[in-house]
Amino acid sequence: MANIYKNAFYDPSTTDAVTLYTAPTNANAIIQNIQITNQSGSKTVTARVTDSSATTSYIVAHASISGPTICNIAKGPIILEESDSISLESTDTSAISATLALLEISREDQNG
Repeated sequence: MANIYKNAFYDPSTTDAVTLYTAPTNANAIIQNIQITNQSGSKTVTARVTDSSATTSYIVAHASISGPTICNIAKGPIILEESDSISLESTDTSAISATLALLEISREDQNG
């Protein structure tokens, strides 16, 4: 079993949802935080988890952010099971970015 810390980054070119991370079929993941950086203006950011077993998306975080500011919109750990994904969307594509910090827990031996 391997534990791997990872980052996923969000630099939107669309206001539609952008998938940042999908858990592999042999792993689960724990999202530690979703740090949003808003350099200017007012934006709304929404995070969704798609449950692959139910083929349903759920809003897990939502924030209206006035910049310049940095904030964590995840108020606690978010668990992704095998093949689940997390996406972000924003009402604006300029002057906004995000970093997703997670721990991926694989059922396979890292050394092969």
